[in-house]
Amino acid sequence: MKQRLHVVVTTIIRRNVYYGAARNLSSCGHPKPLSHAYSTARKTLRTSSLVTKSACASAAILAGTIAFCLINAPIAHAEVPISHTPERRKIRLAEVQKHGRDAETKWVTRGARVYDITDWIPGHPGGEVILRAVGGPVDQYWSIFTVHMKQEVYDILESYYIGDIDPGDLVDGQVPVEDLHDPFENDPRRDKRLHVHTSRPCNAETPTEGLGAFVTPNDIFYVRNHMWVPSTSESDHKIVVELPDGEEKEYSLKDLKDNFESTTVTATLQCSGNRRKNMTRESRSTKGLQWNVGGISTSEWTGVRLRDVLADAGFPVDEYPDEVRHAQFMGAEAYGASIPIDKAVDRRGDVLLAYEMNGKPLPPDHGYPLRVLVPGTVAARSVKWVNRIVLSEDESSSEWQQRDYKCFGPNVGGNPDWSTAPAIQEIPVQSAITSLRDLSPHSQADRQYLRLHGLEEDSVAVEGYSFSGGGRRIVRVDVSADNGRTWHQAELLSDKGKGAKAWAWTRWRWVVPRQQAGRWFVVKAVDEAYNTQPSDYDSNYNFRGHLTSSWHRVGYRPPDV
Repeated sequence: MKQRLHVVVTTIIRRNVYYGAARNLSSCGHPKPLSHAYSTARKTLRTSSLVTKSACASAAILAGTIAFCLINAPIAHAEVPISHTPERRKIRLAEVQKHGRDAETKWVTRGARVYDITDWIPGHPGGEVILRAVGGPVDQYWSIFTVHMKQEVYDILESYYIGDIDPGDLVDGQVPVEDLHDPFENDPRRDKRLHVHTSRPCNAETPTEGLGAFVTPNDIFYVRNHMWVPSTSESDHKIVVELPDGEEKEYSLKDLKDNFESTTVTATLQCSGNRRKNMTRESRSTKGLQWNVGGISTSEWTGVRLRDVLADAGFPVDEYPDEVRHAQFMGAEAYGASIPIDKAVDRRGDVLLAYEMNGKPLPPDHGYPLRVLVPGTVAARSVKWVNRIVLSEDESSSEWQQRDYKCFGPNVGGNPDWSTAPAIQEIPVQSAITSLRDLSPHSQADRQYLRLHGLEEDSVAVEGYSFSGGGRRIVRVDVSADNGRTWHQAELLSDKGKGAKAWAWTRWRWVVPRQQAGRWFVVKAVDEAYNTQPSDYDSNYNFRGHLTSSWHRVGYRPPDV
């Protein structure tokens, strides 16, 4: 609660300072709309310490008052009709629809109630994504952004209440289905080979055949979407870089392609929930999608170095000020995350603003037309559909930075103090078995394969991947055919990736006589820093099931049993 209150108060202070100054600019004859005045005020205040201190003092009083009221004041529950209102205004849905994105005043509905949220939009902690809902119901968006489903948010919305939807426009007391906007209407069709966990938003694993190749084909690269796929185009897409002093520089995709050297990096992306299903099965229940071993894929990414773009925007990438500690990324669908500034500007960090994947434009599910690629780091930081970069002393304030992607001890339950754990960045060493294949000397193809490995008897071919964060190279993969009692070293395949470090997975294989195979095959990997995987799941358990990296076990049943 204390951390959440701090974030709320900080956001209120910042946004009310800018918004208050924007209103002052507008009232003094500022020629642009309020939204432009807000942006102007934001830049001005960030470069003026005297104004900022004075304005923040006033805003702090306001924020403190709001925070105090949120904690101590009697709660006016959003679900309860307001009895003291003598006569509620009846509003037709057609009128609500006129107050959309391009209207001077912007309305939303929730349930059968109507709200004018014009004054709140500049202060919305989630940014302009709220504009997707204006002119219609907010309900379907709140079912995606579940952070809204709490009483303090309902109370804030109630302060903007202006009336009720005319009963003549309702069906069984609800807005008709045909008047509900579908946030996922622009989502692309997906390959049927993907193993789908959820379709809205899409979350799907790479199938087994895709895990056997060094470079994953685009159409079966695993999909991790937190929301809908935004509708964007290469010609219209812009990305804004905001410097610490508030100055901004905008780039089109053409600007990036024409003015910066292109670079290709072979990099593996892994969802932090990869193998969560294994932790649930081997230890106890975890919260989140139950990914198996396919929440990981590898691609050749082409784009421009983030370091070069930041330098062009005016940021001193070689001698940057100490107070700048993070590079924040915002996506067009409202997702946000950040990475340490030293990773963002590292000459050997290979952080890209990528526009191609395996030599083709990014597919819609993977960030078309532009995404961030942060090699060696959990995929949650490689923000897709990126349209804004902010250099700041603070991490991203998004829930995906502050809450979702963090790990806690095995004893910590589902309501932790999120401020006590750092956001996940680099990922630990990992490996998995992706294929067990029986080989027989009676098959001509198998016989040739067996001879390559010095064998002439029935055998089992075991294959899989290994990977470590931070660009650390895999130096050894240990495989056991008897549940970890004895070990052998697998052959590491000599795939060659592009980039300054080992950003891509290492494939491995091992062939063992079938008579030596027990009921369980087990694998563990070792990276160049001699980090290795823990043997059990209980000691490494966390309630969110993030970064599951214990020994991977796969059961084996001989073909003649």
